[in-house]
Amino acid sequence: MEKPTAGAQPQPSRLREAVRQARIESAERSAVIFELHDAEIARLELVNEALDPLYAEIPRNFEQFDRGITRGEPPRLWLDMVAHVSMGRDRRTYRFIQDTQNGPVVLKESASADEIVESVTKYVARRMVERERALATHDRTALWYRRRHWWQSIGMFALGVALGIAVVIAGAVFVAGKF
Repeated sequence: MEKPTAGAQPQPSRLREAVRQARIESAERSAVIFELHDAEIARLELVNEALDPLYAEIPRNFEQFDRGITRGEPPRLWLDMVAHVSMGRDRRTYRFIQDTQNGPVVLKESASADEIVESVTKYVARRMVERERALATHDRTALWYRRRHWWQSIGMFALGVALGIAVVIAGAVFVAGKF
């Protein structure tokens, strides 16, 4: 390795120059990635706007559906607590995904926003029907439980009365036997 002479300026090392160049390239890539991220969000906002008429039809007291875009990595358009739309790896394909106990399930994958909106519409309708059925089942179950509970309460009361009478009789026999 050559030593710099006393009056000459030291030459930048190759590694230092390579690191400098790598930082420049990284900054350029970051700008491109940021632009791609913004493009993904813009595409999701288009789907969100296309869903406005659908969400306007959902009754106000039906709080299951609350949509919004999260700007994380990857950005997502959440439709409810378990379903969202995100962009595929190619950043052109929409992916309609539902999170389940067994992991995420892709419900629809398409480059067309209209197809995704149609799939979301069917999903919302199915979820509304499921909720109605669950509430109807709950009402019938609650009625059955209340009836069952009422009969159990009467049975327990009768058992308590019978045990009380038996204790009083046993006490009377015990006391009568001592005198």
